Amino acid sequence: MKDKTSNAVLIRGADLLSMAAGEEVRPRRCDVMIEDGRISELGPDLVPPPGVEIVQAEGRLVMPGLVNAHVHSSEMFYRGRYERMPLETWLCWSYPFLGTQPLDLDMLHLRSQLVAIESLRSGVTMISDDFFDPPAHDLERLGTVFRAYDEAGIRANVSSGLMNLPYLDTIAHARDVFPPDVQAQLDFPLIGTADYVSYCEEVFATLHGSGGGRLRYMLAPSGPQRCTVELMQACRDLSLKWQAPYHTHVLETRTQAVTADRLFGGSIVRFMQDHGLLHPGVLMAHAVWVTDADIELMGNAGVSISWNALANLRLGSGLAPVRRMLDAGVNVALGTDGASSNDTMRLFDVIRVAGMISSATTAGPGAGLSADEVLRAATLGGAQAAMLSGSTGSLEVGKQADLIILNLSNGTAFTPLSDVAKQLVYCENGGSVESVMVDGRFVIRGGIMQTLDEKAVLSEIRDRMAFYLREHERIEAENAFLIPLFDKVLERCAAEPVSIERRLP
Repeated sequence: MKDKTSNAVLIRGADLLSMAAGEEVRPRRCDVMIEDGRISELGPDLVPPPGVEIVQAEGRLVMPGLVNAHVHSSEMFYRGRYERMPLETWLCWSYPFLGTQPLDLDMLHLRSQLVAIESLRSGVTMISDDFFDPPAHDLERLGTVFRAYDEAGIRANVSSGLMNLPYLDTIAHARDVFPPDVQAQLDFPLIGTADYVSYCEEVFATLHGSGGGRLRYMLAPSGPQRCTVELMQACRDLSLKWQAPYHTHVLETRTQAVTADRLFGGSIVRFMQDHGLLHPGVLMAHAVWVTDADIELMGNAGVSISWNALANLRLGSGLAPVRRMLDAGVNVALGTDGASSNDTMRLFDVIRVAGMISSATTAGPGAGLSADEVLRAATLGGAQAAMLSGSTGSLEVGKQADLIILNLSNGTAFTPLSDVAKQLVYCENGGSVESVMVDGRFVIRGGIMQTLDEKAVLSEIRDRMAFYLREHERIEAENAFLIPLFDKVLERCAAEPVSIERRLP
């Protein structure tokens, strides 16, 4: 064995849940040797060479860090603010059309740090942040998000999400309902394909691969109904060139299904295939209203979906047919979505709900996802969706040391201990997470954050939020007149049949 340097760590005596493909989802007693950020050895009773830090982990469970496949960091300050609203009206509050000003850079930095803190504290070591920051794409602002995540020590794919079609053209019946003067207010200038490609190339040249390789850029055209074919194909080409995910929203709500029937003759997924937009780097958020024919196309193309079970329930969007997707070869990952449609970055909350509601099938609970399948979606499935399955998502020799250590004696989730996998899914809420390691570096150790002054970050946010929320209340009032107009649009869409009606998966 070669000499180990001072950055080597041996985690001794843990119960290891590797989540490696093909391995049973059951813990085994195992030591973990970590060197230069990677797992160099796994096995019982490893002999530590001189200079290796030894972390005693008896009575602890070591498992891969969770992967949150779909986050909107831009919603983080709207936690707990809205309820009983469908997506199309909720957007008026969380992504206001009128009267907004870009968040100042200090607040943007704090908001991103808050996302990282809550994610890491609940065992999430990797996020895919569909960062949406209208009205412009700005390298300094995107760089601020990258810097916050770098300082926190989290692994992240970060986008600069966009749409380049007038918003009212992306929803069925909207042009019929909205008065011309209101339409004029909502028809903003939008970025062209050439300008966006130029911006992305600059991001790839400067920010992509920063943080020692932990931080990457991803393409994020908002959805096929919201972007021109030219723009989506340009994003596809960049995705293939840079081996970066193509992250998009697909068929989240019934209204979007009605819109798809009108715009694409029924199937957004078929439209994507016809224009060369399906490939293994595609990550579809939601996919609630896909048909069996859509699922077959998705499986054949090897795409991934982010199943955002809690957000879909919160906004009344429906239940994604995840069993049929898995059976068809679609890679399923889990996402929280934003903190305004879910109210938390705790992926363990999503894990528990996913395990529960997947049993609500017409074929009965036996057709639901097992605890093992849910855990795979939360780890290796998320890594595959992020195009990082070769480096994270499971604990294997050669992979990055992205892991979490849970104290099974902390609280009651594992008392009595019957089945670790099932109790991780149905009992754990993140409270047992004791330490978190990303890239072989402890970012939380013994419950204490090692990378950020957590108390100072939270205190500064609290001090500044009163002014910020007063300003947001003004913006809400300015946009309030749009709500009844969108309600009329939804009424028309609800009365119109679609090619697939939502049923139990």
